[in-house]
Amino acid sequence: MMKPERVWVIASNVFLEVIRDRILYLVALFALLMVIATGLLPEIAAGTEDKLTLDLGLAAINVFALVVVVFVGTGLINKEIEKRTVLVLIAKPVRRLEFIIGKHLGLSAVIAVLLLLLTVIYIGVLSANQIAFSLASLLLAALFMFLEMMLLTAFAILFGVFTSSLLATLLTFAIYLMGHLSRDIVALGKLADDPNIQRITDATYLILPDLARLNLKNQAVYGLQLLPNSLELASHALYAFLYTVLLIVLSIMIFSRRQF
Repeated sequence: MMKPERVWVIASNVFLEVIRDRILYLVALFALLMVIATGLLPEIAAGTEDKLTLDLGLAAINVFALVVVVFVGTGLINKEIEKRTVLVLIAKPVRRLEFIIGKHLGLSAVIAVLLLLLTVIYIGVLSANQIAFSLASLLLAALFMFLEMMLLTAFAILFGVFTSSLLATLLTFAIYLMGHLSRDIVALGKLADDPNIQRITDATYLILPDLARLNLKNQAVYGLQLLPNSLELASHALYAFLYTVLLIVLSIMIFSRRQF
């Protein structure tokens, strides 16, 4: 039976370890980027600098969170395997599902803190430069960005369980790109006359995550009126949660079968 206290210990260790690895320096880099952007954009994009600043800030938050997920998440399990420290952990009364869940929760907590700090800085910069924005839509976009990163963290851990760190990094990044293009793949399949191609593209859409469901950056820039209704937003959040749980279960199943 899984014991929450053991999961908490593993998650806490992951959180503290990642924070110590200077991840929070990304916060300072983001702040510097926003200050530079607000200084340069009025010179090169007169009349549209406000929208560009909104777009740039959200895109930068997304990229910084993605960097942490891809480069840290893929090594959470693989690093333990390569250094053989996993043998010590498994020898202790720690179940493998507790190990996987703890790792995921620990990195998810890091992502939550990172997104919170970046969003606060982002809103502060917008307010200081008197750029109009919708607070509710920005916060909602940040929340769904967190759900997206939780899902990608589950992919990173899944790939890290059975591949090398380099391959897991490439696969996770590929999932991010394909997940945002999955609807376009289906649209291209419908343009083809061959029904076999359409079946392949439809199957690809079912397998790949539809990350466009969790992308509310455009709505955040242009206001609440473009946001989906509450029921649709809830369904998107449930989709991300269930997909993440499925990936964690697969990771546990694969990790449980590995021999060390």
